[in-house]
This record gives sequence, structure tokens and C-alpha cells, in this order.
Amino acid sequence: MDGSLYARYLHRLFWVSILVKGLDGVLETIGGILVLLANRADLINIVIFLTAPELSEDPGDLVANYLRHVVLNLSSNTKYFASVYLLFNGVVKVLLMIGILRGKLRSYRMALGFIAIFIGYQLYRFSHTHSLVLLGFMCFDLLTLYLIWIEYRRRRRSPA
Repeated sequence: MDGSLYARYLHRLFWVSILVKGLDGVLETIGGILVLLANRADLINIVIFLTAPELSEDPGDLVANYLRHVVLNLSSNTKYFASVYLLFNGVVKVLLMIGILRGKLRSYRMALGFIAIFIGYQLYRFSHTHSLVLLGFMCFDLLTLYLIWIEYRRRRRSPA
């Protein structure tokens, strides 16, 4: 693969990762609002409704069972922490992705810092949970970090 084809591939991959991060931010923000406003019984009912089709097909589904376990053991402090965490993380992602879409170089730098901090938190959580799902998210974040860095360097050299 020649350099220009490789650069175009990385550039497209960059935009895909930015759109995924932006969509993730929107979903986290909505989730944070729902967790904040819903009472415990509503959350349990929502998770049971959402996981029932998957568990009817595969009763051993790890994600569906994990979600049910989490919501059934949710304390009010955990609920509040989860909602604040989702809201903060979601809003920051959305704002940074909008800044990147608008070509603001400071948004690239801020996204690099934010994602690096988040990867550090994921490493900390992984050291306690050894979750393969978390490891997958961490790998995606590392890829996104790399792509933002490459695109930032490219844009800094030629802002047009």
C-alpha cells in the first residue's frame, strides 16, 4: 500500500472513529439522564425488558446477565455516580467531537488529553476486573487516540 493510499485509509478511519465516539457520547448523555431521572424499579424494568430477548435466545449471555446483575445490586450512591459519570463523559465527548468536526485544533489536543486520562482510568478498572469487554473498549480508545494524533499533526502542518 503506497503512502497516499495509507494516509487516505487512516483519514477515513479517523472520521469513522470520531463519529463512533460522538454517537457514543450522545448515547452516554441520554443514558446518564435516564439513570438520573429513573427510580430503581424503573431501571430494573428497563434492563429486564432490554435483555429479555437476548436471554431467551442465550441464557448464558455475559453482557445481558451482567447488566441485570448490576441493576439489581444498584445502590442510590452507585446510581448517582453512574449518572454523573455518564453525563460528564458523554457531554465532554460530544463537545470535543463537535470541535473536531469544526476543525478546531484545540479540540484535537483536548480530545487527546481526555482520552488518555480515560485510558488510564480503564487500565485501573481493568486491573481490578480483568474484563475483556473493557479491554476491547480500551483498544478502541487507543486506536482513536492514535488516529486523532495523526490527524492533528496533519492538520497542524496544513490547516487548509
